[in-house]
Amino acid sequence: MQFDELRAQCESCTRCGLCQGRTNVVFGMGNPASPIMFVGEGPGQHEDEQGLPFVGRSGQLLDLYLDVIDLDRSKVYIANVVKCRPPQNRDPLPEESETCLYWLRQQYKLIHPKILVCLGRIAAQRLIEPKFSVTRQHGEFIQKGGTWFMGTYHPAALLRNMSQKPTALADFIALRGLLHQGFRQGRHRGQDAQRHCPCAGGSSRAEGRR
Repeated sequence: MQFDELRAQCESCTRCGLCQGRTNVVFGMGNPASPIMFVGEGPGQHEDEQGLPFVGRSGQLLDLYLDVIDLDRSKVYIANVVKCRPPQNRDPLPEESETCLYWLRQQYKLIHPKILVCLGRIAAQRLIEPKFSVTRQHGEFIQKGGTWFMGTYHPAALLRNMSQKPTALADFIALRGLLHQGFRQGRHRGQDAQRHCPCAGGSSRAEGRR
C-alpha cells in the first residue's frame, strides 16, 4: 500500500464513534521518508479544524524544540494515536485507541522510523508499555523492532506546567545525541526483556536506555 492510498482510506474511516463529531481526519504531516517519527495523543480543536497535527500553541512549542535540535516538520513525520478529535478534548477511550491504532500501525510500517518519540502518556502507554510513566521514564530509549522508542512530555502538558520545560528540552537534546551517534546506543537497561511493539505488530528485545 502506498502512503497516498493509506491517507485516502483513513480519511473515509468510520470504524469508531469519533468519526461522528470530526471536522477533519488528522492523518499526519511531514516527511514519510524521515527516520524520525513523533506520535501524540489525538487532535484538538485547532487540529480538527485544519486537518493537521500540532497546529495550536502546543504545536508552536513542539516547533521550537525541533528547531533547538536542528529539525523541523519537513525533516520528521508527525502523527497521533487517534486521527479524530475526542469530544471536549478528553482522553481517547481504550477501544477508540485500539481501533485507530490500525492506521498508525500502517504508517509505521511504511515509514519504518529509526526513532519514534511518544509525546505524552497516552502515546507512550500505547506504544512503549502500558504502565509507562512519563515523570519516571521520560528520555529513556528502548529498542523494539529495529526502532528506538522514547517517551517525553506532551507539549500541552508543558504549557500547563512550565517548570517541566527544561526536562523536556533535555529529552530532545538526548534525541539529538542519538541522531549524532547514527542511532547507536551505549547504555543498557540492566536486564533484557521481550516487549510487544504495537506499531510493528511483533516483539523484540529491549536493548538500551538513555
